[in-house]
Amino acid sequence: MANLGQVIVGFLIIGIVACVDSAEEQVVTYVFGDSLTEVGNNNYLQSLAKSNFPFYGIDYEGGKATGRFTNGRTIGDIISAKLGVQSPPPYLSLAPNDDAILKGVNYASGGAGILNDTGLYFIQRMTFDDQIKSFEKTKEAIKAKIGQEAAEKHVNQAVYFIGMGSNDYVNNFLQPFLAAGQQYTHDEFVELLTSTLGEQFTRLHQLGARKMIFHGLGPLGCIPSQRVKSTRRICLKQVNLWVQEFNSKVEKLVATLNKHLPYAQISFADTYPIVLDLIENPTSYGFKISNTSCCNVDTSVGGLCLPNSKVCNNRTEYVFWDAFHPTDAANAVLADKIFTTLFHQSSSSPAPAPAPTPTPRKFLVTSINLN
Repeated sequence: MANLGQVIVGFLIIGIVACVDSAEEQVVTYVFGDSLTEVGNNNYLQSLAKSNFPFYGIDYEGGKATGRFTNGRTIGDIISAKLGVQSPPPYLSLAPNDDAILKGVNYASGGAGILNDTGLYFIQRMTFDDQIKSFEKTKEAIKAKIGQEAAEKHVNQAVYFIGMGSNDYVNNFLQPFLAAGQQYTHDEFVELLTSTLGEQFTRLHQLGARKMIFHGLGPLGCIPSQRVKSTRRICLKQVNLWVQEFNSKVEKLVATLNKHLPYAQISFADTYPIVLDLIENPTSYGFKISNTSCCNVDTSVGGLCLPNSKVCNNRTEYVFWDAFHPTDAANAVLADKIFTTLFHQSSSSPAPAPAPTPTPRKFLVTSINLN
């Protein structure tokens, strides 16, 4: 599954763009990711990575599970509501020619990774490559609806929110029974991840994506599924060091791609510091517990909150809902901090200079660190 550090800055930058371009058409977003950004695609798959059952959604509107991997709202749900924008629907819930594809689509799938063999034991899931192929089909449907020229303009102006990589660690490299952890050193593995990611960015660019936001990984060594590997239930330092190395290499990759891909406006967002602070100093944010999950999960069988699990009564006091994902309360705190940062950033940043045709309009930022 995904880690708490993802989802954050994509909506920050989307929100900034929405503020800057408020006089223009509403921003259209296409979301690629894993379980932190999923809104129900795996409901339509024969997948072990599902959350369409109790107690997921217990604090969501209507108290029903929707396929979101939390007890309530995702950060995306909260930020979208604050901006007055609808969260894009899951790709697999739409007919191929549904008019909704013109307003944005969510391709995210729990268990997905940069590598195609990541999450294999979940059986079905939409890998990043699968999600890109699905977007290609969406683009073809858009062309059929509005024509070639308008479709190209549409995909050029959309915002592409990408959150991938945590499963490549948690459900691949860090699993002792899988080949990746035995076949590669970490230096070799991180090179494989970043080279593959570079090819995937390039493929999206070929399909017309220009404004892409990739958010870095959070402190994976501090999520409950990793803490249980420590006899003292502390953060795994080596895992966090590997995550930081990955983030550093992806940031450099983004800079290189921006130089070589025409009109590319790819942003790297470092969410590591804010998430680490929430985990290390929970009481500063109104929480009591950040080293274990509200739902009493069995990490030996996946770490999800199964219907027979015991759920805590004081859900607002926990940072984590299950072994991987934040609670609704944690998402709300993060969303409020993000929203405040959003308006501070948009008000303090100078207006971008007009770009010469045919260069698309620029983001206010190309890299953000939320300290």
